[in-house]
Amino acid sequence: MTVRIDHLVTSGTFALDGGEWDVDNNVWIVGDDTEAIVIDAAHDAAAIEAALGGRTLRAIVCTHAHNDHIDAAPALADATGARILLHPDDLPLWKQTHPNRTPDAALADGQELEIAGITLQVLHTPGHAPGAVCLYAPELATVFTGDTLFQGGPGATGRSFSHFPTIVESIRDRLLALPGETTVRTGHGDSTTIGAEAPHLDEWIARGH
Repeated sequence: MTVRIDHLVTSGTFALDGGEWDVDNNVWIVGDDTEAIVIDAAHDAAAIEAALGGRTLRAIVCTHAHNDHIDAAPALADATGARILLHPDDLPLWKQTHPNRTPDAALADGQELEIAGITLQVLHTPGHAPGAVCLYAPELATVFTGDTLFQGGPGATGRSFSHFPTIVESIRDRLLALPGETTVRTGHGDSTTIGAEAPHLDEWIARGH
């Protein structure tokens, strides 16, 4: 069966360091007509389950543990039986949102996740959060970057658990090494490509973005 990427936008609140912001999140569903994985179960478990259309959900992969990317994960897991996967470096953030529930399995750099006959490679890309990961699908010429890389620059690093030099290093060494035609599917906003973002690295560093 043909592998496809389905895209859902959900809305809710991002909360950290005592502040709250209204946000729209990208939820990515990768699979075929029978099985799929969800990348970032944000805000609305029922809407995500409906978008699966009866397919078996194999895993809920968290690109990082800010609340707006994981708030619907336990409910979606309970509804579908899917396992929640998170890099262990983000457990302190996870516990701020779900103190009584732990992820089901750990993500590790270099790990490969199989779904619908393709491979998603886990790239540990800290900076926006300590356990932030991106998922590279070479067969789809796509990388799912969560909040590590957006159209126009790196993810925010002005709050707890984040670090600007680290996110720049992650982007430079892990993401910009991917083929330029690779589509970057982000945690918020529009998609871009590696080739479109690569020329701007020095500019990002100069402005401390």
